[in-house]
Amino acid sequence: MDCISLLEAIKAGCAAAQAVEAMRLEELRVEAERSAGVPVARQGRGLAAEVALARRASGSAGGRYLGFARALMRVMPHTRAALASGALTEWRATILVRETAHLTPRDRGEIDRRICADVSVLEGVRDRALDAEVKRLAYELDPQAVVDRHAQAAKDRRVSTRPAPDGMVRLSALLPLVSGISVFASLKRHADATVGGDERTHAQVMADALVERVTGAATTDALPLAVNAVMSDEVLLGDSSAAAHVSGFGPIPADTARAVVATALDADTASTLRRLYETPSTGALVAMDSTARLFPTGLKTFLEFRDQSCRIPYCDALIAEYDHAQPHSADGDTSAGNGLGMCVSHNRAKQNPGWVVTTRDGTDAARHVATITTPTGHGHASRAPAPPGHRDEPSSPVERQLRALLDAA
Repeated sequence: MDCISLLEAIKAGCAAAQAVEAMRLEELRVEAERSAGVPVARQGRGLAAEVALARRASGSAGGRYLGFARALMRVMPHTRAALASGALTEWRATILVRETAHLTPRDRGEIDRRICADVSVLEGVRDRALDAEVKRLAYELDPQAVVDRHAQAAKDRRVSTRPAPDGMVRLSALLPLVSGISVFASLKRHADATVGGDERTHAQVMADALVERVTGAATTDALPLAVNAVMSDEVLLGDSSAAAHVSGFGPIPADTARAVVATALDADTASTLRRLYETPSTGALVAMDSTARLFPTGLKTFLEFRDQSCRIPYCDALIAEYDHAQPHSADGDTSAGNGLGMCVSHNRAKQNPGWVVTTRDGTDAARHVATITTPTGHGHASRAPAPPGHRDEPSSPVERQLRALLDAA
């Protein structure tokens, strides 16, 4: 028990130390760019993406980490001290930073003092209770700022999906308070009146009602969808058990992939078969070229199949943009070898001074490799994932280490 408690305190202390180093990095970068004559508005751009790479996290997480560090170092010294001492976990410190972000530095500092100046008051306090207390103090100090924040938050409403275990998808909707409660209450009322009429549970009736009301189709088999399912010929036409890959979702079992294809054919829907060719030894997909400035639709589809998600290391965001590793303005060609599928934030980050992206196209020795070098000179290699159904030949630890060094070279 003592070891577990001590290790938790060490984790918190490390988080505080990371905040200190992130701010030191920002100071050095801004100072260097100021000396180089970089306009103030452009100083420090891309820094969040660098922090994300150092912390092995996604680009969006990098922005949160950098904002967290700025708050602790500039306006919330008591929170930083509590984190450094281990009295406050990183998540609980994040709650304090997140729920005061809309306040002035003075009000933010006041909440920091009231809650964290005496860390003994934090003992035994639940996360929800801490969150509620911070919100209460924020409204007490500046009610108009809270009202304005709620109005602004409504502009961020959105719907998103995330893969879930066992061939399921987690559909999420971020909605204004009244809208969200109304949707849930309507589904619940429908389930309350329906459950018992068949073998479905209350939760299943709510889920089915959501699908029907959004799509207008009573069953999922009747939905008009475009699903890019990538699988080997042995999975499609044989009895291979290798996993397939669904764009925007991830791997699915071979039996599920065959069932998806069979269902589409049985429903007499429009189905298209695209053939992708790979190098048998490495799984490198065959390249495609174009002389166009913009990536044509076919090449975008190829990059989506090859990269599967944003090619920046540790980022699992869906591909939103297709861009040149070597810029088109620097004679970079519009090809599969020089093309990368990327999320919006990372595609913007790599446009900043000091970022260099080089690629090595798939050959008999390796699959497509992109090496991202940040302004600090750190290199991060990204190797294209293996196509569904491909298995790399077994290699020794020495061979794997040599390959990693070659990828980063």
